[in-house]
Amino acid sequence: MSATELPASHAELMDGVYRWQRHIYDLTRKYYLLGRDRLIDGLDVPAGGTVLELGCGTGRNIILAARRFPDARFFGLDISAEMLETAGTAIAREGLSGRVKLAKGDATEFNSGSLFGRATFDRVFVSYSLSMIPGWEKTVSAALAALSPEGSLHVVDFGQQEGLPRWFRSLLRGWLRKFHVTPRDSLWDVLESEAERTGATFHFRTLYRGYAWLAIVKLGH
Repeated sequence: MSATELPASHAELMDGVYRWQRHIYDLTRKYYLLGRDRLIDGLDVPAGGTVLELGCGTGRNIILAARRFPDARFFGLDISAEMLETAGTAIAREGLSGRVKLAKGDATEFNSGSLFGRATFDRVFVSYSLSMIPGWEKTVSAALAALSPEGSLHVVDFGQQEGLPRWFRSLLRGWLRKFHVTPRDSLWDVLESEAERTGATFHFRTLYRGYAWLAIVKLGH
């Protein structure tokens, strides 16, 4: 899907939310977007491999992953032009422009060939984006379709806080709604179903008493 075909309503919503938030996003989110670094460490990118992040935001994750896996090439997709501007500036500042390519696109439906010049990737990851994407289930399917035959999809997002007090869950969800974020109750079920559909293996774990969920779907294993 080209940038001109993006659903304007959601793209404009995200630009509106993050037009100013993007300048303080990484500073504030580090306190409650837990498990992102664990996801990056677990990517296990092969030498010379390719990695796509869906919902790359400010570029924080791609920059850390590029440092962690210096032989790999990285690609980032986001629906917000505001976020991509911040990401591009940060990536250039880190001297990573030669290894990281960004594009504006809808994570639920995208053509990686036209956006990035390649059809598949060794790793695809989604960090705290599914909880912001309308029709997020399509993002899971699109991510798996973009994997190479031995590739893997890595997801971290808000869990159901099943091991935490009910009052905490209520406060957290009320706070997240201010930013159009909704923890996906059926995340586990959708990932497991997609793994079965594609013949992949599925690994799922809860972090911090269910505050976050971390999952890996591996093809060809």
